[in-house]
Amino acid sequence: MRLSDFDYYLPEELIAQEPPPERDGARMLVLNRASQTWEDRCFRDLPEYLAPGDCLVLNDSRVLPSRLFGQREGGSCEVMLLEPVSPDTREWRALVRPGRKLRTGATVRFDDRFAAEILAQGERGGRTVRFTGDEDVYAAIERLGHMPLPPYIKRQDRTEDRERYQTVFARERGSVAAPTAGLHFTEAMLDRCSAAGANIARVTLHVGLGTFQPMDREDFESHRLHYERYSIADAAWAGIQQARRVVAVGTTSVRTIESAMATGERSGVTNLFIHPGHGGAPFRRVGAMLTNFHLPRTSLLLLVCAFAGTEFAMAAYRHAVEARYRFFSYGDCMLIL
Repeated sequence: MRLSDFDYYLPEELIAQEPPPERDGARMLVLNRASQTWEDRCFRDLPEYLAPGDCLVLNDSRVLPSRLFGQREGGSCEVMLLEPVSPDTREWRALVRPGRKLRTGATVRFDDRFAAEILAQGERGGRTVRFTGDEDVYAAIERLGHMPLPPYIKRQDRTEDRERYQTVFARERGSVAAPTAGLHFTEAMLDRCSAAGANIARVTLHVGLGTFQPMDREDFESHRLHYERYSIADAAWAGIQQARRVVAVGTTSVRTIESAMATGERSGVTNLFIHPGHGGAPFRRVGAMLTNFHLPRTSLLLLVCAFAGTEFAMAAYRHAVEARYRFFSYGDCMLIL
C-alpha cells in the first residue's frame, strides 16, 4: 500500500468550524465489519450498541489553553506550549512564532505579571522556555492562554471553546489537542451507557502535536510518531482485561490500550504506529471503536483503516462526504463494530 491510497476528496464546507449546538447532537455513521455494511444514525443512539460485559474506555486527558500571545522586543509573538521539562514546571518545550525573532536569550512578556526567557533552540521552531515571576505557571496559563484549535478551524478561539473543546470527563491536564471522539459525551450520555450495562474505564494519553504531523512518504511504514505520555490505573486496567468487549473512544484510547497490551507497561511513553500491514497483532484488546472523521493521509486515518479494513473504511468515508457529514474535531463521528 501507498500513502496515496489513504487520500479522499473533501469539500471545504464539510470541515466543521463550530461544535454542534448540543454536545451530543452529532450524527454517527455505524460500520459493521462482519457484514461490511453501514447505517446512518446519530450519536444519541450509542447506548443501543452497548451491552453488559462491554467496557467503554475514555481518554481523560485535559487540554491546556496552551497558546500564549505576548510581546518581544520589536513586536508581538506566540508561544505554543507542548510539555513541561523541569520538575518545578517552569521550563517547557514549546513552539514559537516568529522563530527568527526569538533566539536564545530573548524575553517574551505576556503581561506585567508573567514572562518567559528563551533558553535553547531546537528544530522546526522548537524552543525551551523558562517562565519568570512568582505566579504559579498553570494558574497563569489558565488566565492568559487560548485553546489550541486545529489550523483547519479558520477562526480565533472564543470563550465557549474553553468548554466545548474539552471533554466533560477531562481530568489530567497535559494535551495540546482534544481527544475529539470524547467531545460528544454528556454526563447524561455516560449514565445511559452505564444503564445499558457497559462498564466505564478511564485511561490517560496526553495528545501531542506529533499525532497530527504530516506524513510525506509514500512508503509510510517507516514513519515514526512522536512519543506521548500515557497511564492506566489498576482499576481501569482490570475492567479492560475482564471485559467481554472493549469499546475504545478515540484513536488515543486505542493506542493507550494496545501500547499497554504490547509492552505490559501501564504507564510510560508510546509512539505506537498502527497501520494496515502492521506486524504482529495490532488489536489485542480493542473490539469496537468510536472515532471522529480524520484528515486524509494521516496516521489517525491509517489506524482506522487497520481496524475496519482499508477498502471498507475508505468507502465509508466517501459515503460520509456524499451524505454531508461534518468532518474533523468539531464534526460528526463513526462507530466501528
